[in-house]
Amino acid sequence: MNKKTSDVVLVGMALFAMFFGAGNLIFPPYMGFQSGSLWSISLLGFLITGIGMPLMGIIAAARAGGTIEHLAGRVGPRFARVLSIVVIMAIGPLLAIPRTAATTFEMGVRPNLPWVPPAVSSVVFFVITLFFALNQTTVVDKIGKFLTPFLLVTLVTIIVKGIVTPLGPLTPGVLDNPFSSGFREGYQTMDAMASIVFAEIIIVALVYKGYRQVRDQVKLASLAGVIAATGLGLVYGGLMYLGATSRGLFAADIERTALLIGIAQGILGSAGKVALGLAVSLACLTTSVGLTATVGDYFNGITKGKLKYKPICIATVVFSGVFSTVGVTKIVQVAVPLLVLVYPVAIILILLTMVGRKAISRSIYTGAISGALATSVFDALTAAGLPITAINELLARIPLADAGFPWILPALLGGIVGAFFIKREEQQQAPE
Repeated sequence: MNKKTSDVVLVGMALFAMFFGAGNLIFPPYMGFQSGSLWSISLLGFLITGIGMPLMGIIAAARAGGTIEHLAGRVGPRFARVLSIVVIMAIGPLLAIPRTAATTFEMGVRPNLPWVPPAVSSVVFFVITLFFALNQTTVVDKIGKFLTPFLLVTLVTIIVKGIVTPLGPLTPGVLDNPFSSGFREGYQTMDAMASIVFAEIIIVALVYKGYRQVRDQVKLASLAGVIAATGLGLVYGGLMYLGATSRGLFAADIERTALLIGIAQGILGSAGKVALGLAVSLACLTTSVGLTATVGDYFNGITKGKLKYKPICIATVVFSGVFSTVGVTKIVQVAVPLLVLVYPVAIILILLTMVGRKAISRSIYTGAISGALATSVFDALTAAGLPITAINELLARIPLADAGFPWILPALLGGIVGAFFIKREEQQQAPE
């Protein structure tokens, strides 16, 4: 194996480990459970937002310069800054970090130590998180190198055994539109947003390995992304199938974490439940430490040291600790409005950059983003329980709205309007 191939494989495995968040594992089984015999259609939608967009996010961010602000800067510096703050907060204290603690409690603590209340579990979890985040030792990184393979082996064992000896037959699900439901559930992984952050880490790693040309960085980041996406696709597909075959075993209103534990126990017995709970809990802890440090570094950096790293980390874990006690289901519900608002914007930025960032004018970027936001804002309000009926009735008439994608056509029209203004400017500037 030559150096370039070896580097691609190593970076690809590192990228897989970064995306392979334990919290993400609760979504595919639940989608399979709801989809039933149509699980493969839900899987297609889920893979687009849960894997396809993160893969393109890595490539697009590498092309743009490696950071969120490079990617969104084509719209404008203020927009780029606001979006970067929203993304960091979403993958930090608002959603992802509290979810790691809640998942740890529901999958690791409650099934094995049922007398421990969620508040105590949260305090212990975040005290450990803060200790490692403040000391920035390599202990967590070293633990993570062992945890990811252990978690992966546990999951592969469960998936293979569940495919060979299914928990039950495939039966019809309850979803009216499995594809759009899977597409939106993929938002919850938050990996399309995280990919923009991860891109900078990947680019730094490639530069360290000697690849200083942007062309080489984009090519190797793309290949590494394919390796990570392939691994994630196999895991997500297997888990969704297991969820689909378990419809007859659990109550219709079962929570996501309870479903995954139930599947593990049904396939491997009590040992499977304990092993999965332990692996997921420790993996969530390493994720929490990494995200807390990322939030601290980011806000320390953009304020040029005015906000200190240590107080930011303390504030992050305190807020996350309080929020985490509401449980995974509530955190997922709270996440929906924000993700419905932000994800279309991230998707458009990624797609336009993939087409050719330099070839597409700022007005096209601005028009497409504005068109998407014109609908996704009201979609987010509806998801938050604050619907504006008159506007929702109008949005329902937009093509693809019934499939859950009312923002696609407005984004396209906004981009066309932006292109029209370019032509008018060119005509006005042309000599008589």
